[in-house]
Amino acid sequence: MTRILFIQPDGSEQTVDADPGQSVMQAAIGAMVPGIVADCGGACTCATCHGYVDEAWVGRVPPPGSDETEMIDAGCFDVQATSRLTCQIRVTAEMDGLVIRLPPTPPSA
Repeated sequence: MTRILFIQPDGSEQTVDADPGQSVMQAAIGAMVPGIVADCGGACTCATCHGYVDEAWVGRVPPPGSDETEMIDAGCFDVQATSRLTCQIRVTAEMDGLVIRLPPTPPSA
């Protein structure tokens, strides 16, 4: 098992066990992490699994592909340099201890 730490905007934390090969989003959904909605089920078409890879981990996860980058630019609120769609990050054993910070909830329309 690979442990992933999710940190909410209010600072509360939840550690989740993930299986290598699954996405960070799948691990979050399985553990009911608040803030990871995953409307598209991991197809990289909705941006509802947006998170920030902690600065200490940026160089240790594969970079985003062009489809992911476009979806982040088009569909995410409060985009930062470390923004990622968690459905596009595949868990590996080397990611044990990965930290994902969750963005604030977008304002209501």
